[in-house]
Amino acid sequence: MDTDAVTPVHLDKVMNGLATNPALPPSMVRRMFGWRRGLGEVARRPDLTEDMVAEIVAIDDHWLLHSLALNDRLPDRFRIRLAAHRDEGVRAALVMCAATAPREMLEQLIDDPDPHVREYLAQSPHTPPDLRARLGSDPDPKVRAVLARHWTQAPEAVHRVLLTDPEATVRAAACSTYFAHTPHPVPPSDLLPALLADPVTRAGAVIHSVLDEDTFQQLAGDPNSEVRAEVARHPDLPPSVRAVLAVDPALNVRVKVFARPDTPEHERAQIHTSVHELSRSIPDPGADADDETFEQWIQNRFAETQLRILRLPWVTADPLPHIDSPYVGFRVSAAAGEDLPAHAVARLLDDEEEVVRLTMAHTAPHLVDPGTAEDIERRYRRRDKFTFWWDKAEVLTFSPETLRRFATDPEPRLRSFAPRDPDLPLALAEQLARDPEEQVRRAVAPHRSLPAPSLLRLLADPSEHVAEAAGASPFLPVEHMERLLTLAGL
Repeated sequence: MDTDAVTPVHLDKVMNGLATNPALPPSMVRRMFGWRRGLGEVARRPDLTEDMVAEIVAIDDHWLLHSLALNDRLPDRFRIRLAAHRDEGVRAALVMCAATAPREMLEQLIDDPDPHVREYLAQSPHTPPDLRARLGSDPDPKVRAVLARHWTQAPEAVHRVLLTDPEATVRAAACSTYFAHTPHPVPPSDLLPALLADPVTRAGAVIHSVLDEDTFQQLAGDPNSEVRAEVARHPDLPPSVRAVLAVDPALNVRVKVFARPDTPEHERAQIHTSVHELSRSIPDPGADADDETFEQWIQNRFAETQLRILRLPWVTADPLPHIDSPYVGFRVSAAAGEDLPAHAVARLLDDEEEVVRLTMAHTAPHLVDPGTAEDIERRYRRRDKFTFWWDKAEVLTFSPETLRRFATDPEPRLRSFAPRDPDLPLALAEQLARDPEEQVRRAVAPHRSLPAPSLLRLLADPSEHVAEAAGASPFLPVEHMERLLTLAGL
């Protein structure tokens, strides 16, 4: 291939990469303002001058302005100006990146006519408390519900307003079993009787209430399985009621009993077996099922997974008795424990379950020896959908010698690690740029050791992800940046 005349297969993606290229000269940055086939990525560059920002604002293109509003280096005077822009998407984007925003901008937006903008303000921890409190009386109940779900540490006066809101959706969000952040709010004690009596807040109120045995028994028969599930995790649950809930028809309730520290081991084993058997055999309720029936079916099908993803603080606090537990969730919780002895760490790093090994490695990467680190990465197959986070974690480190050995490893994942060596030999970089696996070529595309001809070939790669990474490489020769701009009509 004549690399001087290379024509990208995915020119749009190459241009997206070029828009973020840190080595793109200022004159070429300005030319990128004319690119209309991306999402305005050039406007998120950290090196934009005020003149460049003014030029972008004057162009008044939606995607350029949207990206500009997301730029945390945007000068205050432009943020304030954009807060009055006619495009609600631009105004919402300003709120999404408000960590460094001036108060004046937020004051402009707190009464924004578009409820989506106000929802973003309700979610944002960067909204000043006095402004955020005003949203507790917002005319749109969706805004109030978002505030209740996200502002978990709202002042008591605001929390009370939300807990007693005339709209059920707002009350439910303010007294829930799920919040967007921790720690979860605790309702004022004087409101608990009313919250417990209200069907939409009952589940959220259970765990905070002092209950007698009669009330426990009454709530254990509540028609809402979420209420029964919350009863099942109440710290004062009587053993007799626990035994009833251990065989509850709703499997999500049984899972809560399974997770209790005081559940007898024989009962825990019975629940584990029953959940696995029943969750796989529950028949589909059919298209005519009502929402409540369908939701319970989903929860029952998910119960087996719930057992795997349990994270139990009481196990993490005392992990040693659980490192050989027959239950994956218990071993994962143990692996999250700090200060485990060496033998326990070694045991969990070699666990048959991938999620346990990765959790232990994440908890104590400094205790993972080179051989074990390589074994963990070599065995990684993303078999468990809850280990996807490991793909980009780079928890474990390897010596330059190991990384260079990985460059010729049969395992593509390990070959993709080789470019982590900043001094990767030129010959290995060239070899990786011709690798049959996309993830390997993508990893080496921005490497400083990659010769220009190899980098230029990657601009024409059949994978759009590789091509974009090549366009973003700071080692792309300026004359080829010029050629790409010309090809794009800029």
